[in-house]
Amino acid sequence: MRCVIARFPFDLTKSGVLESMKGVKPEQVVGESVIIGRRTYPVKQVGQVITRQDRRDFSAGEVLRAMGRLGFTCRGLPQAAAPKGGLGPLQQASAMLGSPAAV
Repeated sequence: MRCVIARFPFDLTKSGVLESMKGVKPEQVVGESVIIGRRTYPVKQVGQVITRQDRRDFSAGEVLRAMGRLGFTCRGLPQAAAPKGGLGPLQQASAMLGSPAAV
């Protein structure tokens, strides 16, 4: 499959990506990730290995689209949890500090 990552064209195949990632130890995942084989890799690490470019040269979205089109399972950023009890940040801070003692 032909795709463009960081303004450069690449001809990627699923077997080629599997071969490139063979023997590469996954870094700790903190954001978007791609499951390749039985391992979960950060998307920027995968992009660096398959393109041989610096991680700053491409976006995570470019690699996620390419890996998704090749049939790999991709995971995005985790959703932020909703505030408890419907309180805003100011009300939460006030509740954590407690109410002032009556004089």
